[in-house]
Amino acid sequence: MSKKSAPKQKRILIVDDHPMMCQGLAQLIGVEADLAVCGEAENAGSALDAIGALKPDLVLVDISLPGKNGLELIKDFRALQPDLPVLVISMHDESLFAERVLRAGGRGYIMKQEGGKKLMLAIRQVLEGKIYVSEKISTGILETVSGRPAGAEGSPMEKLTDRELEVFQLIGQGKGARDIAEKLHLSVKTVDVHRANIKAKLKINSLSELIRHAVRWSESQGAGM
Repeated sequence: MSKKSAPKQKRILIVDDHPMMCQGLAQLIGVEADLAVCGEAENAGSALDAIGALKPDLVLVDISLPGKNGLELIKDFRALQPDLPVLVISMHDESLFAERVLRAGGRGYIMKQEGGKKLMLAIRQVLEGKIYVSEKISTGILETVSGRPAGAEGSPMEKLTDRELEVFQLIGQGKGARDIAEKLHLSVKTVDVHRANIKAKLKINSLSELIRHAVRWSESQGAGM
């Protein structure tokens, strides 16, 4: 009588520039019989190389990465491998980023402070072809689709485009227009346009006020993410 072969492990690529976070995630995943970490990447370039070389079944991605951020990386994944599922695990506020991740092509969003049990649930749900977001976010998305109740408005931050939000984050990290332009491969003039749009959408009158607002917001999200 032949022995039944063990189920094939699903291969997971971790994309995060914090070594301790990668190590922690790898340890959590490593004890699961049906899951295995096939590799780690610390930035968008190495992540794009890794998906071709390692052929993962799922990618875990942080929002904040050096160079290109997680949202832009998800769009690259989608262009190269449309069927590759991506789950974002991040410290950033899910109310601001979860919908953006889904629009970019991600299949789920979970915050880093959630426990390992919830993370495994999210991983398996996404691997099954489903979408994973918290109940709060799921309810908000359904309300948006069905039409918000009269008088209900989202946060002013939700009005920012993905690129404007990225510029706002960099302003909060103390970056000037030239630094932002270099990091995002834009012209300084384009960065100035984005800053003007951000000020208009957030009803901010001056650059100094914009910087203060961005720094406070960045601090509330957690330093160094």
